[in-house]
Amino acid sequence: MTPFNRQYVTNEKNERIAVQVDITTFQKIEETLENFGLMKFIQENEGSESLSIAEAKTFYNSLDKK
Repeated sequence: MTPFNRQYVTNEKNERIAVQVDITTFQKIEETLENFGLMKFIQENEGSESLSIAEAKTFYNSLDKK
């Protein structure tokens, strides 16, 4: 695991109550969590019926794109 810089926020009793990381580190954490979630989703849906390209495009076009 790659070490990263972090700063702790403490309360008046000097107890750690939060942590701050730089934006690059946060983005790496966020990407890792998203990739993990996608991997779990794929694993849970293995063996499920697949859509054809045309069906997938139709489904995609029907999604609300807000």
